[in-house]
Amino acid sequence: MTHRDSHPWHVPDDQVTRYAEGTLPEPDAWSLEKHVEDCTRCASRVSAAVGGTAAGAVLAAVRAAVLEPAPAAAVAAKPVPGPAVRTPAPEAAVAARPATGAVGRRPVVSRTARLLWAAGPAVRGAWLPAVLGVAVAAAALSYGAGFPGARALLLAVAPVVPVAGVALSYGPHADPLHEVTAATPGGGLRLALIRTVAVLAVSLPLLTLTGLLLPASGAPAAAAWLLPGLALALASLALASFVGCRAAAGVTGGGWLCAVLTPVAVAPGDAAAPRLAEQLSRCLDGVAAQGAWAAAAVLSATLLAARRPAYDRPLRP
Repeated sequence: MTHRDSHPWHVPDDQVTRYAEGTLPEPDAWSLEKHVEDCTRCASRVSAAVGGTAAGAVLAAVRAAVLEPAPAAAVAAKPVPGPAVRTPAPEAAVAARPATGAVGRRPVVSRTARLLWAAGPAVRGAWLPAVLGVAVAAAALSYGAGFPGARALLLAVAPVVPVAGVALSYGPHADPLHEVTAATPGGGLRLALIRTVAVLAVSLPLLTLTGLLLPASGAPAAAAWLLPGLALALASLALASFVGCRAAAGVTGGGWLCAVLTPVAVAPGDAAAPRLAEQLSRCLDGVAAQGAWAAAAVLSATLLAARRPAYDRPLRP
């Protein structure tokens, strides 16, 4: 089996039939044509289906006219034999096939560009400077203003940062072509997870390192927020399949902030920092708390897997 024949997803038979009949919606047709660029198995099936329609006879006549022998004067000059020609995919897909290198591999620059596009705002735009701003502000509060609860405040805000990054990375507001990309094999939940991983890869080490540099002052360990941050990000993705990314981020991120900041809001001014550290210890410290966050992450991932078909359609704004 070649690499092109080992694609993990193949076009359903009903979509092949509807594509050949010309009744498949445009986003699904674009998805199919993109898929057959790299899957010879589906390309052969689609080509056979198209060949069995009325359009197939027209395409066969055109192909015969193109491939019929040249005039005698031209036949006299035989071309130098070359490598075997690969069986063509359906005409629409062949016309859209991107250029590849001499050995059939995509250029490195093209792969890098696609990776940066898939990563989304985590590696471009204003999101990365915003995360850096959170880290710098925490350090400035601790060492510049002498605020004793800087680590506690950072731990209260840190789990919301990945949630905000996920909300800004995927959806109609993040992609002008969201309706098209959601219908492609490389879009949908796969693209949302790629961007979530990019968000976590940037925010987790940066904010955790910042927390290590700040005085503890009774706050939990600097890495105590990692499981909550992961659980909230997964919960946001699962909830987004119902209400959209921004609304889901508002529910999960806002719920976390209310849980940790409400007791602080009613505390006297001089007791705010100790009360915040105490509340964070309840939410983050200990095997029971971390185990609960791990269970929440697993449940969110399970719900997200069950809701995967919702990502095959454009999400709500």
